[in-house]
Amino acid sequence: MSSGRGRGAAAPPAGDNAVAPCVAPTRRVQFAVVPAEQPEPRLDPDLDRQAIALIRGMAMDAPLHARSGHQGTAMALAPLGHLLYSRVMNHSPADPTWVDRDRFVLSCGHASMLQYSLLYLAGYGLELDDIKAFRQWGSATPGHPEVGHTAGVEVTTGPLGQGFANAVGMALAERHLRSRFGEGVMHHRTFVIAGDGCLMEGVSHEAASLAGHQRLGNLICVYDDNHITIDGDTALTYSDDVPARFAAYGWHVEQLGEIADDCDALEAALTRAIAVTDRPSLLVLRSHIGHPSPDLTDRHEAHGNPFTAEQVSRTKAVMGIPDEPFWAPAELVGAYRAHCAARGARVAAGWRARFDAAVDAGIVDQAMWDACWRAGGVPGWDAALPRFEQGDKVATRVAVEKAFNASLSGVPGLLAGGADLTGNTGTRLVGEQGAQPDQPGGRQIFWGVREHGMGAAMVGMALHGGVLPAGGTFFVFLDYMRPAVRLAALSGAKVVFVFSHDSVGVGEDGPTHQPVEQLASLRCLPGLQVIRPADANETVAAWRIAVAHNGPTALVLSRQNLTVCTDGSAVERGAGVVHDSAGAQVVLVATGSEVPLCVEAAAELAQRGVAARVVSLPSWDRFTAQDEAYRGAVFPAGVPVLSVEAGVTFGWAAWADDSIGIDRFGASAPGDVVMAKLGVALTNIVDRAFALAQPTNDLAKDA
Repeated sequence: MSSGRGRGAAAPPAGDNAVAPCVAPTRRVQFAVVPAEQPEPRLDPDLDRQAIALIRGMAMDAPLHARSGHQGTAMALAPLGHLLYSRVMNHSPADPTWVDRDRFVLSCGHASMLQYSLLYLAGYGLELDDIKAFRQWGSATPGHPEVGHTAGVEVTTGPLGQGFANAVGMALAERHLRSRFGEGVMHHRTFVIAGDGCLMEGVSHEAASLAGHQRLGNLICVYDDNHITIDGDTALTYSDDVPARFAAYGWHVEQLGEIADDCDALEAALTRAIAVTDRPSLLVLRSHIGHPSPDLTDRHEAHGNPFTAEQVSRTKAVMGIPDEPFWAPAELVGAYRAHCAARGARVAAGWRARFDAAVDAGIVDQAMWDACWRAGGVPGWDAALPRFEQGDKVATRVAVEKAFNASLSGVPGLLAGGADLTGNTGTRLVGEQGAQPDQPGGRQIFWGVREHGMGAAMVGMALHGGVLPAGGTFFVFLDYMRPAVRLAALSGAKVVFVFSHDSVGVGEDGPTHQPVEQLASLRCLPGLQVIRPADANETVAAWRIAVAHNGPTALVLSRQNLTVCTDGSAVERGAGVVHDSAGAQVVLVATGSEVPLCVEAAAELAQRGVAARVVSLPSWDRFTAQDEAYRGAVFPAGVPVLSVEAGVTFGWAAWADDSIGIDRFGASAPGDVVMAKLGVALTNIVDRAFALAQPTNDLAKDA
C-alpha cells in the first residue's frame, strides 16, 4: 500500500476554486455511492459557496481580532465542516442534546473556529458578538472547544489525540445502547476530525487499536493530512504510513487525495464510509493549511500565528468576499439556519415517534432508559448493596467488586472493566458478557494494556451519555492516563476511575509499583471527587456517592485485606469520627488502610492514659465543602491532630499538627514489612501521638 503522505504533491494555486470551492477536481477515484432513502433538501449551490467563504473569513477574523488563535486548519477544512453540518450529520440545533444525534468531535481542537463558525451558521445559539469575543474572558468561544460551555460541543478537546480517543468511547457507548434498546431508538454515528498531531500522540495508537479490534463501524475519522505542525513540515519528524497503520488495526481506509474543496466528492466519500458497518473508517484527506491565502497556504506559520490585517485582506480578495471583519450576510445566515432547523426537526421528530412506539410496545423500559441516561440508579437501587460486619477482613478492591455486582440491575448503565487488570482491580462483573463485536451488549469491557486509551475512551463514553463507565488499573499507573483524568474533571464527565494497590502495601513488586505521590496529586485536581475508603463499608458508601455524583470520581483502593472498623457514614461528608474517647487529648486522622491501624493505636494510647479520637477522612474535597461548624466538630479546637497515611505528607498541614507519611519511594519486601520500615506502624503512631498529646497532659496537671 502506498504511503498516502502525498510528498511532492503540488499545492493548488492560491486562487483555485476560491470563489466556487465546490468545483470538482480534474481526477477522482470512482466509487459506487449508496443512495439515500429520500433525497435530502439542499442549500442553493451559491449559498454553499458563501457559507464556506464565511467560515474561512471568520477563521481569519476571530484570531486577528483576539491577536491569538489558529486559523489555517479551519480555513482548509471549511468545505468538510460545511458538508457535515448541512448534508451529512443528523443533528438538531433546537435540541443540541437529543440523544440519537450524530456526534461530532474536533480532535484538533486548536481549529475551534471551524466548529464555532458552523455552530453560528447552524443556529446553535452563537451570534456574531460571541464570535467577536473569541478567546476572551467569559465568552462562549474559548480557545479550544469545551463541552457544557458552548451548545453543540460534545467533548473538550485541545490536548491532541484525546478527542480521537473520546470518539472511540462514544462509538462504544452507542453500539452498546443500540444492542440494548434496539436500532429504532439508538442508531447514530460519531464523526471525528483528527490531524497529524492527534495521530502522532500515543493515545491515538491505543484507541485506534481498540476501535479496530471492536470493529466499531459507527466511527468515521477524517484525517486532515496537511503535512504541517508548529515546527514546520511533518517530514521533520513523521514518516508513518498512516493508511497502512490503520489498515493493520482493522480499519476501513480510503485515501481521498486532493478533494478538500470538492463538496460533492467529500459527501460521496462520507456516504461510502457510512455504508461500511463492520469496521471503523479512516478517510485520509490531503488538505492545504491556510488555503486560499496567497501568502501562507501550506506554510507552518498559518497554524498558530494570526494573519496580519493585510494578509486577511489579500485572502478575502482571492475569495471574492467583502474586505470587512466578520462578514455574515443576513440572507445566508438565515437560510443556513432554516435549512439546519428543518433537517433537525425532521430527524428528531422521526426519532421521537419511534421511541414512543418502542415504549408503548414494551421494547424500551422507560425506567431503565431514564436511569441509563442519568448514569444513575433506579429508585431504591442501593438497597441491594452489601453490608459488612465489624471485624471482617476485606480488601477494598474486593468490596468494590461486590458493590458493582450488587448494582447490575439497579444501575443499568454500569459498564466496567480493567486495563488487563479486571480481576485485580475489582472491576469484574460476574456472569456478564465481555463487549466484543459479536457481543455488542456486553457490560464487561476488556480494555487491554491501554490505560491512556481506556481513560480517554471512558471520558467519551460518559459524555456520549447512556452509560456509567468504571475502569480500573493499579494506582501507580495513573500516570499513564493522567491527561484523561484531568479532562474528565475539566469536562465534568461522569466516570468512575478505580485505582487499586494504593500504597507501599503492594509489597514485593517494589517502588515501581508502590504509589506514594499519586494520592496527593489527585487531590489538587479541581473537579475530581477523590475517595480513599477505610474499609469495605466505606467502599460501598463511596460507590453509592459516585453514582449520585454529577462528575468524575476516583476510588483509591487497597490490595491487602483491611479490618472493617466503620459503618461507612464518614464518606457522605468527607470525614467523620469512627472511634471516640471522652475528653480526647489527641486526634488521629487517617485514610484508607491506615484508619484500622489508628483504631488499634487509640486502644494502645488508652492503656497509656491518653484519650484519643480517630477520624476517617476518605474525601478531602467532600470534607472541605462542609460548613465550619461540622469541620470544627470533627477537629475540636485546641486538640492536637496527627495524620497517618501511607503516602507523601504533602497537603496534610491543612488538617494536622504532625504527620506520619512516606516522603520517599518504597522498597521491595512484603507489604507489612515495607509499611513498618517506613514508619507506618502501630508503635510509631502510638509514640508520636503520645508525644503530641503531652502538652495537653501537662496543662491538665498544671490546672
